[in-house]
Amino acid sequence: MSTSIRKVRTSDLELKDRLVAIKRVTKVTKGGRTFSFSAIVVVGDENGIVGYGLGKANEVTTAISKGIEDAKKNLVKVPIFNGTIPHEQSAKYSGARVFIKPASHGTGVKAGGAMRAVLESVGVTDVLAKSKGSSNPHNLVKATMAALLELRDAYTVAQHRGVSLKKVFNG
Repeated sequence: MSTSIRKVRTSDLELKDRLVAIKRVTKVTKGGRTFSFSAIVVVGDENGIVGYGLGKANEVTTAISKGIEDAKKNLVKVPIFNGTIPHEQSAKYSGARVFIKPASHGTGVKAGGAMRAVLESVGVTDVLAKSKGSSNPHNLVKATMAALLELRDAYTVAQHRGVSLKKVFNG
């Protein structure tokens, strides 16, 4: 199944950033150990637009700001319907597998860690989510983004099939 990536312009968007994970990484040289930081950040407008980025630097704040700049360059549009997703979807990235399922109003975001940050940034308020396999935050964020990118709303399905919106639901 081919998915179309929907890029978004960053001008006149009010983006909120969430720090998913920060790691101290070590490089061993002949002069000793050199420490630096790696940060994964998710940005979104909480209205269907989300992106993630990775920043690396010698200081924590610099790594986070680099991650935010990278995330702003990778924004995508995700279909959201009444605060939830249009249908259930699963995706995999490396060892991380994710499963997201729409939930009724009032359920909340039932997801953990890295998945929660992505789903809240995109603006989903009611969803059930499960991560299986690796709990590596980098891979979880990428798997969650892959699942969100595969989502299609009814209008897109109707356009793709070349039929009316009514025919999508009535078969």
